[in-house]
Amino acid sequence: MTRRFVLVDRDGTINEERHHLAAADEVALIPGSAEALVRLRDLGFGIVVVTNQAEVGRGNLDPAELDRIHRRLGALLADRGASVDAIEVCPHRPEDGCDCRKPAPGMALRAAARLGFDPDATVVIGDHLADLGMGRAIGATTVLVRTGHGAEAEPDAGDLADHVADDLAGAVAIIAALVGKES
Repeated sequence: MTRRFVLVDRDGTINEERHHLAAADEVALIPGSAEALVRLRDLGFGIVVVTNQAEVGRGNLDPAELDRIHRRLGALLADRGASVDAIEVCPHRPEDGCDCRKPAPGMALRAAARLGFDPDATVVIGDHLADLGMGRAIGATTVLVRTGHGAEAEPDAGDLADHVADDLAGAVAIIAALVGKES
């Protein structure tokens, strides 16, 4: 059996929501998110961050600064014993019509091809309907978190959300229950 993966949105799910996060020094973890990622690892899951970054396509975020943002995120997670296997980025604007901007499945499919997992055996966690839409597009189980924009999105989530959790730790508790490893 191939290793199962969880695809996790970045802004508003792992790190605090900032309107168009544009600098590494603005990255701050949502309390408990690093510990939740550690728990996912303990459950045997791989972890891929999937993030729409239209500000790159608009010319408002330098790709080098985006790399610094991701290094800072990685360092903050590592300080708490957490890590991710990969970060997938869509740098396109919504009007570009790419196949990777959530809710399109491109980032998930790229990660699956690169890391060798079955997209339909994943869990997608995020705070936007687009995150859940990507999950639906690949046949994944979806969890809406109420952090970031999730509380605002919840009334419209409907069938897109298989589960709803207060935060990433709550989402991981749901996953633990689904795989029979509650604690």
